[in-house]
Amino acid sequence: MDDSIPVAKATDFGFAKLMPDVDRERAWLLTVDGAPQSYVDLDEPTHLEFEYARRLGHVLDLVGETGRALDVVHLGGGAMTLPRYLAATRPGSRQDVVEFDRGLLELVVEQLPLPDGAGIAVHAADARRWLEKASADSADVLVADVFGGSRVPAQLTSLEYAREAARVLRGDGVYLANLADSAPFAFLRSQLANFAEVFEELVLIAEPAVLRGRRFGNAVLVAARRPFDTAALARRTAADAFPARVEHGDGLRTFMVGARPVPDADAVASPEPPDGAFGIG
Repeated sequence: MDDSIPVAKATDFGFAKLMPDVDRERAWLLTVDGAPQSYVDLDEPTHLEFEYARRLGHVLDLVGETGRALDVVHLGGGAMTLPRYLAATRPGSRQDVVEFDRGLLELVVEQLPLPDGAGIAVHAADARRWLEKASADSADVLVADVFGGSRVPAQLTSLEYAREAARVLRGDGVYLANLADSAPFAFLRSQLANFAEVFEELVLIAEPAVLRGRRFGNAVLVAARRPFDTAALARRTAADAFPARVEHGDGLRTFMVGARPVPDADAVASPEPPDGAFGIG
């Protein structure tokens, strides 16, 4: 594709735009219905522009031995920023990307082609249904970055969903999710309660201003059955341009006080962001 001309297309569930970054050659911003969705640098796939993506990347870097190939499931495709990142940082990894919007998937694969031999398989499917059909103990990592519009769909916010995620992950597997909320954090706390039912270790990564309730923002949830290197994670997130705090242990238990797991019957989508929360200039 021409590296200087934006591309716009109506997809199955929204209106997508691919816009070139004037400061980085062959780098693109994907927006859906005006909201920034993904950023990809085709020449430098290890560049993670969005802060939440950098935080997910920090966690991925700390899973198992450095550089070891992993079996990874990504729920939510976007421009496939993290699959490209893992293909570069952990060659030989096998990755499945599940994206509900077939039109968006086709646009991205056509306009921002995946590297040859990347080991990335793409699936146009509902994330929950795909997960329920996946084999048990088949993944090292499960990354959930699913937004219907600007909200996480209800079928991905329940205790039953958390149990499906645990079933698909191996014993030393790690679950990561990009979530968004604001004080009093009813949604975020319910998600932590769901995963506390099936995982022994929980970690939450967010900017201090978000955790203090000063604004709506992203939070990365990490769940595992074995202890995670939170000290290394905290060092990495603190060194970012927009430093984040890593909550775990007693601090996270205090944050969760009173929260209860949410069954499928009561599950709701994540809260609607306030106007401009994720917009671009």
